[in-house]
Amino acid sequence: MPTARPLPTDDRDLESFATVLSEELPGRWTVEYHHHEHDEDQLRYAEDVWDLDQVAAAIAEFPLGADAHLTHENGTRLYVALHPRHEEEALVAAMAPLNAAPEAFAGVREPDGIVVPLDPEHAAHAVVAGLLPRYDIALAQVRHNAMNPPQPVPGADARLEQVVMTWRKDGSLAAVTTVRPAAEVLLAEGFVWEAASTSYVLGGDDTQAQAHAVQAAGARLARLGISTALRTAHRPTTDLALPAPPSGTSTSARAR
Repeated sequence: MPTARPLPTDDRDLESFATVLSEELPGRWTVEYHHHEHDEDQLRYAEDVWDLDQVAAAIAEFPLGADAHLTHENGTRLYVALHPRHEEEALVAAMAPLNAAPEAFAGVREPDGIVVPLDPEHAAHAVVAGLLPRYDIALAQVRHNAMNPPQPVPGADARLEQVVMTWRKDGSLAAVTTVRPAAEVLLAEGFVWEAASTSYVLGGDDTQAQAHAVQAAGARLARLGISTALRTAHRPTTDLALPAPPSGTSTSARAR
């Protein structure tokens, strides 16, 4: 690993910063401080860091010397380390939820960590405004995947099933699929899982936003070779045209 800067001391050291940061964040947090005697310690304590960006790069490239784990009463965990190249900054990243099967993370974008100033009040604001919302979204997707494991597609050469979208009387759109890649696209484009109807629902309060989301989802599904059928139980005020899958893929997608 390259040589990092000397670690700060006194009231600016990591343990003090992490402790005060935990007090500035909403809710109750506990703090565990880890000093790294060896490189293996750094990697062991960072094993669950949910990041593929600058925090992961710093862990892989520099000896950080120490880290702290902040654990919220609801189970949320944060990884905190001093920035290896900038004395006035620290790194904060979410840690992956415990006891989740590896397949539950498939297709879920990591809630990459952030660089924060070594000022606990401002750092807490950055964590609450930036990192925690991304973590909540990723966590919801992991939990959804865990509760809805993908169904096997019959036949080795079978096509991915069709996504059926149906207008509802309130103007919302309900999409039905049991294929994981299609479900991931729907969630990414703003559809929300509705257990009561076992479908992914897109609200119709903003018809222009709804049209954009449906067309974007249709385009992404088409690139995956997944056909899309749009059923008009209730005619919307905005006409939607769904893109066709690539050549050679059958589809019943149509605009109404």
